[in-house]
Amino acid sequence: MRPHVGVMETTAQSLDQEACYRAVLTRDARFDGRFFGGVTSTGIYCRPVCPARTPRRENMIFYPSAAAAEEAGFRACLRCRPETAPDMGAWRGTSNTVSRALSLIEAGALDTADVETLAGRLGVGERQLRRLFRQHLGAAPVSVAQTRRVLLAKALIHETDLSMAQVALASGFGSVRRFNETFQHLYGRPPSALRRHSERVAGEAAVRLSLAYRPPYDWPAMLAALQARGDAVEAGLWSRRLEMTSDAAEGLVTVGAGKAGRLDVRVETSDLKALPGILARVRRVFDLSADPEAIARDLSADVALKPLVAARPGLRLPGDWIGDGDAAPSDRLPDDFDARLIGRAEHWRPWRAYGALHLRTAGIGADELMELADDQQAA
Repeated sequence: MRPHVGVMETTAQSLDQEACYRAVLTRDARFDGRFFGGVTSTGIYCRPVCPARTPRRENMIFYPSAAAAEEAGFRACLRCRPETAPDMGAWRGTSNTVSRALSLIEAGALDTADVETLAGRLGVGERQLRRLFRQHLGAAPVSVAQTRRVLLAKALIHETDLSMAQVALASGFGSVRRFNETFQHLYGRPPSALRRHSERVAGEAAVRLSLAYRPPYDWPAMLAALQARGDAVEAGLWSRRLEMTSDAAEGLVTVGAGKAGRLDVRVETSDLKALPGILARVRRVFDLSADPEAIARDLSADVALKPLVAARPGLRLPGDWIGDGDAAPSDRLPDDFDARLIGRAEHWRPWRAYGALHLRTAGIGADELMELADDQQAA
């Protein structure tokens, strides 16, 4: 399988190709998940931090998403494993429609329905949705869904001992045959060939995975916020019982701090088909798709917020287990937000919720904020 040159030229236009290559040369972790590099001489795409020898510049082209790279004909690197990159993309903070669509796709919206149905749920036309995906992700919605299935399947193959049939079920493939055919097409080998250890012993109850995020992350603050709202938190672990009515399965999900840049997730579920939706909800609850660098950059334009953000750069927004599908959580002001600050908060978009979070965490109200801003401007 060779990359499709015409597609490559079209979908890579939005990225500064030279800047991307400089990041690859230095293996700059700040760009991990922000783009992926396709190597035309091998047909493989990698993360910017891939430990393999850096290809020559003329042999690399960069994409805003893993889906764009796969749609162009590249296959995921088995060494740097793109499925382990932080969930990050060029669309973050730029398109509420794309953000909502990705959340639905991650939960399996295109596993059982088509793009027209997805567009209807979002209140837009199918053509408009396809255009937005091309603009922000460089790939079609169906390609994004396919990449999601493949990368989740790869994570399950590498990190669990599930059988291949169970992996197919848990990653959203409609059948084992489709699962095998997809991997054979992408990697030139069956999925079982990607596993480096024997399959699990029958009777293992839980699926264990690690989910990536972009540091810094204030884990104690997140646990405290979740506990304060009534979530089950004990000994540094968050847990939630799964219910058939809301989660399409029964069981238990537990989340704890893992290695740097990752959370450890343990899922006991009565139906592996529910796994993609469960993982999507874990990502939402723990705000794993946040971009601290972009948030700090934009909010620091407000002289009063700048020192607050600098002091607590790892604050995250606790998300709801079941999202309402409306405005992006990052831009949603809390119901009790002081009306006197709404005008000022317009300048915090698309991170208004984070601005409000920093004020609340610092214990600063409208009066104190205005006084603080006046003092800083006078100085």
